[in-house]
Amino acid sequence: MTENISVLGSTGSIGTQTLEVCAKHGIKVSALTANRSTELLERQVREFKPALAVMGSEESARDLKVRIADTDTKVSWGNEGLCEAASIESADTVLTAVVGMVGLKPTLAAIEAGKNIALANKETLVAGGSLVMKAAKDKGISIYPVDSEHSAVFQCLQGCRDKKQLKRLILTASGGPFFGKTAEELCDVTVEQALHHPNWSMGAKITIDSATMMNKGLEVIEARWLFDVPVDNIDIVVHRESVIHSMIEYNDNSVIAQLGVPNMKIPIQYALTYPDRYPCDVGVLDLTKVGGLTFYEPDYDTFKCLRACRRAMAMGGTATAVANGANETAVKMFLDGTIRFNDIGDIVDGSLDFVEVKPVETLDDVLNADAAAREFAEYYAKSFFPPKMCGGIPLPTWID
Repeated sequence: MTENISVLGSTGSIGTQTLEVCAKHGIKVSALTANRSTELLERQVREFKPALAVMGSEESARDLKVRIADTDTKVSWGNEGLCEAASIESADTVLTAVVGMVGLKPTLAAIEAGKNIALANKETLVAGGSLVMKAAKDKGISIYPVDSEHSAVFQCLQGCRDKKQLKRLILTASGGPFFGKTAEELCDVTVEQALHHPNWSMGAKITIDSATMMNKGLEVIEARWLFDVPVDNIDIVVHRESVIHSMIEYNDNSVIAQLGVPNMKIPIQYALTYPDRYPCDVGVLDLTKVGGLTFYEPDYDTFKCLRACRRAMAMGGTATAVANGANETAVKMFLDGTIRFNDIGDIVDGSLDFVEVKPVETLDDVLNADAAAREFAEYYAKSFFPPKMCGGIPLPTWID
């Protein structure tokens, strides 16, 4: 069980719930980090008294330093601050709940410092899975999944005595707010509509990823690395009720599922208390009130991001980093009103055609691929986005 933790992204949904778990179980907190939420981080510092607090920018760090001048907490900022928080000596576990590629470097720093990882940042394994898993193996540290789907698989696998008996992983997907819609019906989707998730309360980027089903594509890639399972042995089923969080199938066709109310505290707590279980202040699952459970095939034609992620995994090398970087940029542009909803999938899919894919040997290989994908996405949007066209924008054939 975790005794002392560093929480990267402590002011987000995962981070705040993690601190509630820490308070309940007496887990000490060594470091907290936030991007811009200075007021909330101040309150967290006063409650948990960490040795270190990190802000995203120097300006925010100055503000926080003034606010907590009466405490003993040191203040830092930026990527260097994140890596410092990730490798702080007193913590035995680092929970990574920052959003996007920014989580990769501090996760590697935490592994290098010998910390166990409670992983809530998909992009870390999506972009740098081979590097991260090799580093973890070399250091002999554990990576515990916090995502509800991967935690569900992890919990189901506790009964797997021999990995050779495992046939496949089955990740469930809510289908997001646009389940059953066609691409044509999604032409005029607004940001407000895309941010309205039927079952979960999440940050803007993750919610948009759920709406495009990029989120599920990222989870397939993450599962491949976490559980060392070929991507062809990882399936997706749309399950609207979000009661079954994922399943595993054995070679005798028996299927084991993990069920629960849609609440992230269970996977967060299990990652911090593994291998033990403790009471958790979430609702009790009453199947008689749920009534029915439904299951559907995912729509790979409408939700191009999902298809692109499988394609990237098959391509190998830096392809997953390319798809991820293009998506992060496309989501930001959609939230800013620069592109339309359907163009996110076109950009992610197109990046795999026009950004060079190379083998992953170093961290720079991943970072360079990410930068190239972002550049491609920005150029694509600026040069080829007709305001009245709905998706399917033709790609510039001369881009290499």
